[in-house]
Amino acid sequence: MSQALLSSTKYVRSSTVVSREIAGETLVVPVRGGVGDLDAIFSFNGVGSDLWNLLQAGTSSEEMAGWVEERYDVTFEQALADIQAFMDELSRAGLVHQHGQG
Repeated sequence: MSQALLSSTKYVRSSTVVSREIAGETLVVPVRGGVGDLDAIFSFNGVGSDLWNLLQAGTSSEEMAGWVEERYDVTFEQALADIQAFMDELSRAGLVHQHGQG
Protein backbone atom coordinates (compact mmCIF):
# COMPACT_ATOMS: atom_id res chain seq x y z
CA MET A 1 0.00 0.00 0.00
CA SER A 2 1.42 3.36 -0.99
CA GLN A 3 2.08 5.79 1.83
CA ALA A 4 0.70 8.57 -0.41
CA LEU A 5 -2.71 6.88 -0.38
CA LEU A 6 -2.92 6.68 3.39
CA SER A 7 -5.17 8.98 5.36
CA SER A 8 -3.54 11.51 7.64
CA THR A 9 -6.48 11.63 10.07
CA LYS A 10 -5.17 11.29 13.58
CA TYR A 11 -7.09 10.00 16.55
CA VAL A 12 -6.62 11.39 20.04
CA ARG A 13 -8.00 10.46 23.40
CA SER A 14 -11.09 12.33 24.49
CA SER A 15 -10.57 14.94 27.17
CA THR A 16 -13.70 13.60 28.89
CA VAL A 17 -12.11 10.32 30.00
CA VAL A 18 -9.58 9.32 32.62
CA SER A 19 -7.37 6.27 32.36
CA ARG A 20 -5.08 4.36 34.66
CA GLU A 21 -2.90 1.32 34.23
CA ILE A 22 -3.57 -1.24 36.94
CA ALA A 23 -2.09 -4.75 37.06
CA GLY A 24 -1.19 -4.76 33.38
CA GLU A 25 -4.57 -3.50 32.20
CA THR A 26 -5.60 -0.01 31.17
CA LEU A 27 -8.90 1.10 32.66
CA VAL A 28 -10.68 3.95 30.90
CA VAL A 29 -13.56 5.75 32.60
CA PRO A 30 -15.73 8.32 30.81
CA VAL A 31 -16.40 11.44 32.88
CA ARG A 32 -19.94 12.75 32.70
CA GLY A 33 -21.20 15.68 34.70
CA GLY A 34 -17.88 15.96 36.52
CA VAL A 35 -17.86 12.40 37.85
CA GLY A 36 -16.65 9.08 36.50
CA ASP A 37 -19.32 6.92 34.89
CA LEU A 38 -18.49 3.64 36.62
CA ASP A 39 -21.14 1.83 34.58
CA ALA A 40 -19.15 2.54 31.41
CA ILE A 41 -15.63 1.42 32.35
CA PHE A 42 -13.52 0.06 29.51
CA SER A 43 -10.63 -2.32 30.10
CA PHE A 44 -7.77 -2.84 27.64
CA ASN A 45 -4.92 -5.28 27.95
CA GLY A 46 -2.09 -6.24 25.62
CA VAL A 47 -2.24 -4.49 22.27
CA GLY A 48 -5.29 -2.44 23.28
CA SER A 49 -3.30 -0.84 26.12
CA ASP A 50 -0.38 -0.16 23.79
CA LEU A 51 -2.65 1.48 21.23
CA TRP A 52 -4.30 3.57 23.96
CA ASN A 53 -0.84 4.82 24.94
CA LEU A 54 -0.07 5.71 21.30
CA LEU A 55 -3.25 7.79 21.21
CA GLN A 56 -2.01 10.14 23.92
CA ALA A 57 -0.33 12.48 21.43
CA GLY A 58 -2.53 11.68 18.42
CA THR A 59 -1.85 8.82 16.04
CA SER A 60 -3.33 7.72 12.73
CA SER A 61 -4.68 4.22 12.10
CA GLU A 62 -1.85 3.74 9.60
CA GLU A 63 0.81 4.69 12.14
CA MET A 64 -0.70 2.28 14.66
CA ALA A 65 -0.88 -0.48 12.03
CA GLY A 66 2.81 0.02 11.23
CA TRP A 67 3.63 -0.18 14.92
CA VAL A 68 1.65 -3.43 15.29
CA GLU A 69 3.14 -4.92 12.10
CA GLU A 70 6.68 -4.35 13.42
CA ARG A 71 5.97 -6.13 16.70
CA TYR A 72 3.51 -8.91 15.87
CA ASP A 73 3.11 -11.61 13.24
CA VAL A 74 0.42 -9.80 11.25
CA THR A 75 0.26 -8.08 7.89
CA PHE A 76 -0.10 -4.32 7.66
CA GLU A 77 -3.47 -4.76 5.95
CA GLN A 78 -4.87 -7.01 8.71
CA ALA A 79 -3.52 -4.73 11.45
CA LEU A 80 -5.05 -1.71 9.71
CA ALA A 81 -8.46 -3.37 9.36
CA ASP A 82 -8.47 -4.39 13.03
CA ILE A 83 -7.29 -0.98 14.20
CA GLN A 84 -9.86 0.87 12.11
CA ALA A 85 -12.59 -1.31 13.66
CA PHE A 86 -11.14 -0.60 17.14
CA MET A 87 -11.02 3.17 16.45
CA ASP A 88 -14.62 3.08 15.21
CA GLU A 89 -15.67 1.35 18.42
CA LEU A 90 -13.74 3.82 20.59
CA SER A 91 -15.21 6.74 18.62
CA ARG A 92 -18.77 5.46 19.09
CA ALA A 93 -18.09 5.13 22.83
CA GLY A 94 -16.76 8.70 22.97
CA LEU A 95 -13.28 7.64 24.09
CA VAL A 96 -11.42 9.08 21.08
CA HIS A 97 -12.06 11.63 18.38
CA GLN A 98 -10.52 12.53 15.07
CA HIS A 99 -7.96 15.31 15.19
CA GLY A 100 -7.30 17.17 11.95
CA GLN A 101 -7.14 16.20 8.33
CA GLY A 102 -3.93 16.56 6.38
